[in-house]
Amino acid sequence: MAFFNQTQLEAIAAALGHTEEGLKGAEIEFLLRAARMSDVTPADNKRHRIYNAFVESQNTRQDRTHILAFIRFSMKPERYLTMPERFELMRQNLNSALLFAGLTVNTDGSLVEVPPAKTLAEAQRRAQELRADLVRRDVHPEVLEFCREELLADNYFHAVLEAVKSVLEKIRQRTGLNDDGNLLIDRALSGDLPLLAINALLTESDRSEQKGFANLVRGTVGMFRNTTAHVARVNWTITKSDAEDLLTIVSLIHRRIDQAHMS
Repeated sequence: MAFFNQTQLEAIAAALGHTEEGLKGAEIEFLLRAARMSDVTPADNKRHRIYNAFVESQNTRQDRTHILAFIRFSMKPERYLTMPERFELMRQNLNSALLFAGLTVNTDGSLVEVPPAKTLAEAQRRAQELRADLVRRDVHPEVLEFCREELLADNYFHAVLEAVKSVLEKIRQRTGLNDDGNLLIDRALSGDLPLLAINALLTESDRSEQKGFANLVRGTVGMFRNTTAHVARVNWTITKSDAEDLLTIVSLIHRRIDQAHMS
């Protein structure tokens, strides 16, 4: 049965109890109750309070089930509807700690297993190299945001997946639609009068370009969405060169959506 070691618990508690970006005192109290854990040192500072509760739970129960429940409860996206930027900061801090235990929190708040990072330097080196290569390619600034070490601790898959998901989010922001996947792409980019037009749609060539762009977005999204629904991502290795090519395609899509107009 898997356990967190002492340094992993310290790092996780430090991320969750970060002075500025972590949980508040009242939130810690509520979440400990929700996870059925004892608040053994309520007067301590936040990080020590969380750490002591984690240690007591793991030692008493001889498992980490309730610690994982605490993390899941604390990272439910709906808790951050009025402050989404706080969710992302917490997720980044927490993932930096969790990666060394072979875990990560996805953007939907789910907690999943990944191959553990061996060293922080390895993950940082991957992020820096990928970012440098993409800067030379002049990729879209929003794509560079996904060149983070917590996304690259196992392989490049997660960075590309998150970048692809950002395309759908941008389409939703531009159109006001709440759909997802092919339905969102079809409603926004397809048809005789698409919501988002990448050109004037005056000639047959314009309409063919629009149709081709919709197919490009549909294919890029489908390559990852459909695969992750059926294949464990740890079994699908993406090389650094593959990641650069795929992220460059995502960059092109971002730029065309930026330049598109509501028809």
